[in-house]
Amino acid sequence: MSDTKDHYDDEAIQSLPESVKLSWGIIKQSRRGPKGELSIPKIVDTAVAIADQDGLSAVSMSRVAGALGFTTMSLYRYITSKEDLLLLMQDRVCPPPPEAEPESETGASKKHWRAEMQDYVQFCIKVFRDHPWFADIPIRSVPMMPGNLRIIDWMLRIMRDFPVNDFEKMSFVLLISSYARACGMIARDMDLVIKAGDSFSTFSGLSYTAALKQLITESNFPDLQPIVMSGAYTGEVESPIGDDLAFGLERILDGIEQYLEVRRQM
Repeated sequence: MSDTKDHYDDEAIQSLPESVKLSWGIIKQSRRGPKGELSIPKIVDTAVAIADQDGLSAVSMSRVAGALGFTTMSLYRYITSKEDLLLLMQDRVCPPPPEAEPESETGASKKHWRAEMQDYVQFCIKVFRDHPWFADIPIRSVPMMPGNLRIIDWMLRIMRDFPVNDFEKMSFVLLISSYARACGMIARDMDLVIKAGDSFSTFSGLSYTAALKQLITESNFPDLQPIVMSGAYTGEVESPIGDDLAFGLERILDGIEQYLEVRRQM
């Protein structure tokens, strides 16, 4: 959490949602209750631990309060609603992005922007896998909390020297972040399936290949049927292109690279 500020006079700052002001330390913490025994970071960290262990549905103000040894009303002196708590949890588990690599003698980064964007996607996927509940919290607005904003700032740093305008950069942020989110949710779901006792073969459909080859006929699924019969649909045979999600990301980066070349020639 950011350092707590006594007050802000700016009306615009005060118009921010409660959870955002809490994340920035704009709202002064309660002085009531045992000094130093309860704080917003402690509350949020406890809620994160509960969600990591038992899922988002297990998180309640009373459950968190009980884990901390306080009454539910004690928590409301610090965080006024469960909705705010959930958003603070989401921001809390956004780890700080890696520092920029030192520039070479020519002033260029040692790592190509494509590799940095690949790192960004893997970084985001790890958040979804480490905290399976992360994607269960609906997106309600553009990111405004410091943890999420640091991740966006990282992506913009990668594109610092791109010959594009601010709107194009933000569009690229949305494109890459959306793909990372989709990949993260798939990886998360696979982890949960395996944790529940099923196998990767069940998740991929490999266990049901023989049945699908009977059910998916040429007359009903003329374009899907040859894919199923080839073994590509369920991974029955090894893919010549490698990992599907990595392949998709490479094609997205190809598109960005081609767009940059067009912009440089304008």
